[in-house]
Amino acid sequence: MFTDTHLKTFRRNGCAVIADFILPEQVSTLRQRIDELLRSFDPENHPLTTFATGQSQQQQPDIHIGDQYFFDSADKASFFLEEGAIDNSSNGGRLTVDAPRAINKIGHGLHLTEPVFTQLTHSAQIKDIALKLEYKDPRVLQSMVICKQPGIGGAVPWHQDSTFLFTQPLSACGFWLALEDCTLDNGCLEYIPGSHLTTPVTRRFVRKQDNSGTEMVSITTPDNTEVKDISGNGVPIEVAAGSLVLINGQVLHRSSHNYSAKSRWIYTFHIVEGTAEYDQRNWLQMPAGAELTKL
Repeated sequence: MFTDTHLKTFRRNGCAVIADFILPEQVSTLRQRIDELLRSFDPENHPLTTFATGQSQQQQPDIHIGDQYFFDSADKASFFLEEGAIDNSSNGGRLTVDAPRAINKIGHGLHLTEPVFTQLTHSAQIKDIALKLEYKDPRVLQSMVICKQPGIGGAVPWHQDSTFLFTQPLSACGFWLALEDCTLDNGCLEYIPGSHLTTPVTRRFVRKQDNSGTEMVSITTPDNTEVKDISGNGVPIEVAAGSLVLINGQVLHRSSHNYSAKSRWIYTFHIVEGTAEYDQRNWLQMPAGAELTKL
């Protein structure tokens, strides 16, 4: 299913689309489990941790409230809420929509906790792609469902995944699977073709040294290039349910606010090279005694 043409496109553009990667019945099975998870969410016993996207290159996405809940999510199915789903004018905040519709994403360890996602993540097709991408020891991290809820699904500005999934050398690759049709109306991916070859990663998202939260820190690049604000439109990636989008960790991509009446459910996970250095500054750390999952 992952052809030489896909590989050449991925090398050249930093993204590649594999249509019909999974069958409709597989999409239905995954959607059914997501629906069950959404309905199990209990806001009364939740810190109302949000996924705050930020709106510029300086104000990066993935800045979270409730950092300990965020830190503890590496091997769990944790719930993160849409910013637009919480009214903070009341003491402690309250949901403005029904609980299942308040969820932005469920993560970051679905490949460890949910059998249907484990099976997909470790499928022969995924392993074949990692092999053709020349990973020696691929490791899985940050698996999650992103719901992009109708009307309130937040925009995610231009970013590079390697900023948040940092290794030395850089090695992150995203596997982004559409579980609904993804269009410009409901906030599909957009990207800048070839930006993985021209735009260095100049910052990384880390835990603060006192473990009190997270911050963005500058890193040295070979030519000290500074990434300026990105403006204008990228190339939209409109795909049907069942399609897989591969995303190089250095490619610039974003998604717009979902003002439509239709959600945009996707399942995504990343792999990094197990032979690369994955250090203790990274926000995602497995519990003591555990390691990033071998693919």
